Amino acid sequence: MGSVLTASVLLFDMDGTLVDSTASVERAWGRFADRHGLEAGAILAVAHGRPTIEVVTEFAPAGVDAVAETDRIEAEEIDRTDGISEVPGAAALLQSLDPARWAVVTSATRALTLKRLAAVGIPLPKVLVAADDVTRGKPHPQPYLLAARALGFDATEAIAFEDAPAGLTSATSAGAATVVVGGYRGEAAAGLPRVPDMTGVRVVLDRETLSVTLP
Repeated sequence: MGSVLTASVLLFDMDGTLVDSTASVERAWGRFADRHGLEAGAILAVAHGRPTIEVVTEFAPAGVDAVAETDRIEAEEIDRTDGISEVPGAAALLQSLDPARWAVVTSATRALTLKRLAAVGIPLPKVLVAADDVTRGKPHPQPYLLAARALGFDATEAIAFEDAPAGLTSATSAGAATVVVGGYRGEAAAGLPRVPDMTGVRVVLDRETLSVTLP
């Protein structure tokens, strides 16, 4: 048996944690880079887990309307769900949980999140904190603080599942016990428990406490 963590609620990132959208995201940023004569690799190196508007603002040449460009990227992503898939085990895990005990916390917009989750058969959350809902996105702790509060708990009573440095920093800064999903091994993941995907993650409700067993 693996390690066991306890919490009151569970908070899940979307891209890379519940949904494998790597190919789709890379294509979207590739199109953005091509439109503006930018190096796609430099954008992809820092884009994962951050709100689109922040990345566009950082890289767009002077004179480019960052809001309009962000809207274009988001619209393209909503229209193109080919190449995305469920992170193994994600749907089964969420289907086993009380909807009042988990939330999705993502840097994607609400519309894009709902489209991607539905496209791969993952239950839609009762509580969703998306890019539209925050004034400061990941790596700031605000998204995780808001999600825990919406469920009726403090972030220190939560376990967060994240795959990217911005999200890991956001979750740990909010005070959540944080689990790394996937292969990221940078500084933000140092010392944290990890799982390769959601397969084998087991959750049992014991009175008011969730016991989470990691494989």
